[in-house]
Amino acid sequence: MSGARGRRLIRIADKEAMAKAAAEQLLTQIDVNPGRVAICLSGGSSPKQLYRLLATEPYRSRVPWQRVHWFIGDERFVPAGDALHNMAMARDAFLNACAPAAKIHAIPTDTADVHQSARAYERTLQDFYGADRLDPARPLFDLVLLGIGPDGHTASLFPGSPALDVHDRWVVGVDQANVAPFVPRVTLTLPTLGSCRKMLFEVAGADKRPILTRVLSGENLPANRAHSDQETVFLVDSAATPENLSEQPDV
Repeated sequence: MSGARGRRLIRIADKEAMAKAAAEQLLTQIDVNPGRVAICLSGGSSPKQLYRLLATEPYRSRVPWQRVHWFIGDERFVPAGDALHNMAMARDAFLNACAPAAKIHAIPTDTADVHQSARAYERTLQDFYGADRLDPARPLFDLVLLGIGPDGHTASLFPGSPALDVHDRWVVGVDQANVAPFVPRVTLTLPTLGSCRKMLFEVAGADKRPILTRVLSGENLPANRAHSDQETVFLVDSAATPENLSEQPDV
């Protein structure tokens, strides 16, 4: 199913099939780029199964770890070892076991506040990209992985947040989250997330069906405003699929 801005929806049978489908999408994006690859990971519960899968065979052997750089789309402003820390979750699931430490680019959370953290990560991204302005013809990321929160947020871009309208910054601090855990956040902005060859959403579970229904209806929600100028894909399992899309899954 295709939608706005080239969005494609792929229906998946269950969470196990979703992890495998997401892994194949990620590996495809790596394979088409013979040079330096940049992947932007997501936090939250949705990608855990994918991350664990990447640490197992045959997936682990298919990733050219020496040329893939791993970033994160948003971070909770908690110590790096905290259970709420997004990159810590990704590290525990697969990065520490598989990726060279120099290729893991975490948002710093040992700074004075979220705004200092955002400025530091913005510099990291710009140094990696080699410029302080994004060129639509040269995406920052090969793939950006995202989820959808119960209120329609994605990364740490919440409905009604001023951060949604920031176009002159790559990364911003968010002083207050709209949903639990209610800790300050640091998030990439919409233009930064959109600077990718593929944006991949994972949406799983019956609790996501109401918000996905709203997103697919075109409601003005952050998850609708986040898109790649090249390709945006929604992987949706059967439990999250809205009733009007309840045909057989594609995968």
